[in-house]
Amino acid sequence: MKNLRNTHYVASIMLCLLLVSLGGVSQGNLVNDERQLSFYHTHTNKRLDIVYARDGAYIPEALEEINHFLFDFRTGDRAQMDPDLLDLIYDVRRALNSDATYQIVSAYRSPKTNEMLRGRSQNSGVAKNSQHVLGKAIDVRLEGVKTSTLRDTALAMNRGGVGFYEASDFVHMDTGHPRSW
Repeated sequence: MKNLRNTHYVASIMLCLLLVSLGGVSQGNLVNDERQLSFYHTHTNKRLDIVYARDGAYIPEALEEINHFLFDFRTGDRAQMDPDLLDLIYDVRRALNSDATYQIVSAYRSPKTNEMLRGRSQNSGVAKNSQHVLGKAIDVRLEGVKTSTLRDTALAMNRGGVGFYEASDFVHMDTGHPRSW
């Protein structure tokens, strides 16, 4: 029985080391893997600091809270935000070795808001079929990080669209097909 217990123990250690070496989990956080994001909405002045996933599973209540936070502040409409978008901005922030707060410039946009913004500005980059309308896009800054660095990191991920708005000092990220502007 002792040999069986030792074999099981050694196999468990080997599996943990393999997972750590493959990047599947981080050392010291093998059991309680959490994905956390911090937001500050530049139009509502509200903040949200939330764990949205734990142990590889999304937390439905947290996703609902994020949907509410990232609503269309002009109309009050809200939509289900793409969890892959949350994972993308989480991974970008992690790649930058940061736990800073994302400043939200724009997230979900209702079709009404999107059309209004398109009509307001000529050649502003507001797409007719915007990923914002689908809950798959976000325009952000990351506190303490130059937006050009944020852009470069998002581009390196190659997981969706990345737009750089230097004059307005924000980066657009979405989970559509990889492209940049």
